[in-house]
Amino acid sequence: MKGIILHGGHGTRLRPLTHTGPKQLLPIGNKPMSEYCVEALRESGITEIAFVIGGIGSNKVKDYYENGEKFNVNFSYVEQDSPKGIAHAINLCKDFIANEKFVVFLGDNFINMSIKNFVINFENSLSDAELLLCNVDNPEQFGIAYLDGNKISKMVEKPKNPTSSLAITGIYFLTPKIFEKIKKLKPSWRNELEIVDALQMILDDGDQISYNMITDFWKDTGTPHDIIHANRIILEKMTPKVSGTIGSTVEIDGNFSLGQNSIVENDCKIMGPVIIGNDCIIEKNSVIGPNVSIGNNSKISNCHIENSIVMENCTLDTHISISDSIIANNSQISSDHSINEKKKFLLGEGTKISL
Repeated sequence: MKGIILHGGHGTRLRPLTHTGPKQLLPIGNKPMSEYCVEALRESGITEIAFVIGGIGSNKVKDYYENGEKFNVNFSYVEQDSPKGIAHAINLCKDFIANEKFVVFLGDNFINMSIKNFVINFENSLSDAELLLCNVDNPEQFGIAYLDGNKISKMVEKPKNPTSSLAITGIYFLTPKIFEKIKKLKPSWRNELEIVDALQMILDDGDQISYNMITDFWKDTGTPHDIIHANRIILEKMTPKVSGTIGSTVEIDGNFSLGQNSIVENDCKIMGPVIIGNDCIIEKNSVIGPNVSIGNNSKISNCHIENSIVMENCTLDTHISISDSIIANNSQISSDHSINEKKKFLLGEGTKISL
C-alpha cells in the first residue's frame, strides 16, 4: 500500500499563523502536525508517501521533509496549483498510486491512535473503500455518513440540517476505483471536487464501503483552539525526557521534557505537562505550564505561560501571565512592568510587541 498526505489549502481560520507557511507545519508537541501522519503511515508499514502541496510556503514542506530518508520512508511531491477539493488532490496522485490500494491523510487531521490494524484489514478486504467515523457535536462542519443498520447508506458534505452526527474523518482507505468516480465529478457549490461525492458514487453503483469507529481522540485542527487542544493531548501522553540542565531550586510537578543544551534557572516552576525544546533558556521567576510547548532556541523571562504554544526562536520577557496563546517563530513580547490580567495572543511569524 501507498500513502498520500494532503498538505495544501489556505488555512484562513488560522491566520495570521498561516500567512508565511502551511498550517500542516504548525507544531503540536514541538512537531509539525503532519509529521504525526507520517508516523502513523510508517508504523503501519507504508513507506511510499506522496505529499500534495500548494499555496503559501509550500517549499517549506520540501525543506522540512526532504526525500524522507531521515524519517525512514520515501517521499514524493505533487503540486496542486489551487485548492480545488480533496478529490482533485487525490486525482493528481493517480500515476503515483498506479494499481495499489492506498491511504489518504488530511495533513491537518490529528488522531491519537494507531491505524495499523485498519491498514491490515483493508489490505485483505474486498471493500472498495473504508472510512473512519467519529461522533461529533457539530456535524454540519463535516462530511457526514448515514447508516442503515451496520452499513453506510449515504454521505453528505457539510449538511445544513444533519440527522447523523457521524463525521467522516480525514483518513480514507481507497482503491484505484476511486479515480473512475472522480473523473465523473462536477464541482460542488464550493467549486471543489468533493471526495464525499465520489464515495457516494461507489455506493450508488452497489459497491461496498466499510467503516470503523474512532473512539479515541480525533481532531480536525482547523482553528487555534483545536491546535491548543491537540497539543494538550500530546503532552499528557508524552514520555518525559530531560536532556538539559535544571537548577537546584526549580519546582517540577507533572510530566516534563527538556531538550538538549536547554537551561531552566533557579526559582522557576514547571507545572506539567510541559515540553521545552533544544537550546532554550527559562530564566528565574518564570512559571511554565500546565499544557505548554516551547520550541527550540527560545528564551522566557519573568512570565507565567499556560495552555499555550510558543514556537522556535521566540523571546518573551513580559512580567505577565500568558494563556491560551499561539506565538509563532521569531516573535518577541516584552514589557517593563507587571500586568495583573492574563493575556491571550495569536501572533504570526516575526511579530514584535512591547506592552
